[in-house]
Amino acid sequence: MKNELIRLICEKSFQYSKEPVFKLASGKMSSFYVNCKPVTLSPRGMYLIGHLVFDAIRDINVQGVGGLTFGADPIAMATSFVSEIEKKPVKAFSIRKTRKDHGIIKWIEGDLSSGDRVAIVEDVATTGGSTIKAIERAREEGLTVERIIVMIDRQEGGIDNIKALVPDVVSLITKDELLQVYNK
Repeated sequence: MKNELIRLICEKSFQYSKEPVFKLASGKMSSFYVNCKPVTLSPRGMYLIGHLVFDAIRDINVQGVGGLTFGADPIAMATSFVSEIEKKPVKAFSIRKTRKDHGIIKWIEGDLSSGDRVAIVEDVATTGGSTIKAIERAREEGLTVERIIVMIDRQEGGIDNIKALVPDVVSLITKDELLQVYNK
């Protein structure tokens, strides 16, 4: 499944240039860019991602899987769907970029309670900034973050930054693995 996902990402989501022409969320310029949404929102991509991420959390007892909206949302939903099929249900949740300021004021949408154990998912990690925000907001809502699953590690220090807050980090695919397939 991993190899098929890498091929799908190279086909639909990966762009490369010899010159650094892509501006990243961090503001840094890069010679490659990965927009995961064409894959994470596709039926085959959801199938592959849901199974791979579920396999990455199968061994831990978590009640929820989610992350910062919007990148993490389809990953969390696909994983939750697969968890039900596998008879080990894990609820999906979404962490807002701005806190809800009406009704019940909170960062997180989903059926979770303070004290629940969760896995945070991320589509792409460069500096780890979005994942760190997700960890902080989940903790602020009383959740215990057990593991981080990053779909694509750009191998630019983000994983180390994330590990400073949550030591248990799993990267499904690295930049090197993408480039190896892309260059074939």
